[in-house]
Amino acid sequence: MNETDSGPAARTPRLPRRVLRWFWPRSLAARTSLLLIVGLGIIEAIGLTVHALDRIDFDRRMIQQESQNHVGMIYRSIVETQPQDREAELEALHPPATFHIALTPGPDPDMVEQTANDPMAHMHMGQPPFGHEPFDRPPFARSPQGQPPLPPHLRPRQILFSAPHGSPRRAVAFLLPDETRWLTIHYTLPAPNPFRSPTFPTAFALMTVAGGVLIVWGVRRLVAPVGTLAAAAEALGRDVNAPPMSEDGPLEIARAAQAFNTMANRIRRFLTDRTLMLTAIGHDLRTPITRLKLRAEFVEDDELRGKFLADLDELEAMVSATLAFGRDTSRREPMSRLDLTALLQTILDEAAETHPDQADAIGFAAPPPAVTIAARPVALKRALNNLIQNAILYGGGAQVTLETPLPENEGERLVTVLIEDDGPGLPPEDLNRMFEPFVRAEISRNRETGGTGLGLAIARNIIWGLGGDIRLGNRTPHGLRATVTLVC
Repeated sequence: MNETDSGPAARTPRLPRRVLRWFWPRSLAARTSLLLIVGLGIIEAIGLTVHALDRIDFDRRMIQQESQNHVGMIYRSIVETQPQDREAELEALHPPATFHIALTPGPDPDMVEQTANDPMAHMHMGQPPFGHEPFDRPPFARSPQGQPPLPPHLRPRQILFSAPHGSPRRAVAFLLPDETRWLTIHYTLPAPNPFRSPTFPTAFALMTVAGGVLIVWGVRRLVAPVGTLAAAAEALGRDVNAPPMSEDGPLEIARAAQAFNTMANRIRRFLTDRTLMLTAIGHDLRTPITRLKLRAEFVEDDELRGKFLADLDELEAMVSATLAFGRDTSRREPMSRLDLTALLQTILDEAAETHPDQADAIGFAAPPPAVTIAARPVALKRALNNLIQNAILYGGGAQVTLETPLPENEGERLVTVLIEDDGPGLPPEDLNRMFEPFVRAEISRNRETGGTGLGLAIARNIIWGLGGDIRLGNRTPHGLRATVTLVC
């Protein structure tokens, strides 16, 4: 790798992408609205460009027409005045600011030069340039402001016109019919303005705002079922018996709701079948276990009899745990508001009484805040008790920390319970596997520790049923931490 690959220049192209990611909307409704509004803006810009080009051509023709009308009115005012009074009449005129009028003994030299090069610039009275760009009709033949056309004896004997290519400047010279002087008029065509109308910007802004509002409203209405589907999926994750989705609405939304309800029914049926199978197997195993215990009493070898009975006790404990696991998944305890701080204190007090030799290592790591949540009290107590008992059994104690949402994250409405111990911890590859039923760590697979490997599985099912989550992680330098997240 060379220096240019690792220097700041190599990282520069990533900066615009990061900035774009900050401003890019995260929700589907916002992204769809943004794309549609941008598309509307592009279409309006194209339409505005077409309108502007058409308007510019129309405006240019109107400007030329208005300028020719002014030229015609100026000539008419001068030619209808007596020759000796024409200078005074010229002073009395109030032409537009872009017009300059003068009575000269001859045309401008540049107009004479252009006449030699451009035959269309030299116009005789009997040869008007119909269709020519500067004048569609000779100005003396017009009737400004409804006046009758000039009689033939007042029409100019000769007209010279100058229009430099690409320039808005124009010049026209009329040889007056009754004297040798020329009426020379210089004027400049104003630039065409496609937005001359004062209502056009207002109409454009109103159309843009109205289009944006309709797009946002329509997209929100169309995307609303997606939010409903997400809420239904979240409710199904908390409670497998959550009510079904409404199957009304457009065809695609109704089909998605039907598919979701079908999936939910299959999940409920699968869980019910699994629970019935577990409880049936566990219940049926109790009878042969009892018979085996009775028969083991007739074994004469005390050591062998003791091993038989110990194995049968362990097998019976596993069956009892299996039945408890099945009952837990099928229980329908109602949700209610409870004091989480008081519940944790009760569990810790009971654990300290059960393990008096480890009472000093059982309790809150810091004074807990008062927290109230919505949960199933009995189920939540069982889940937290399983975690605390595991910490005491395998880690020599349990230190509990209760954390409330930070002020800046108040919208999340999540509370965290940390249960920590000072035990040896777990291998990283076993942290997720420990939540599987009947899975136990190597250090706990002995008769002294007991357990069936269902405690963490039961705890996770309960926490997931409440809409929360549970994770295991190793502490530094040693120990295990169980992180429970609950919805306030």
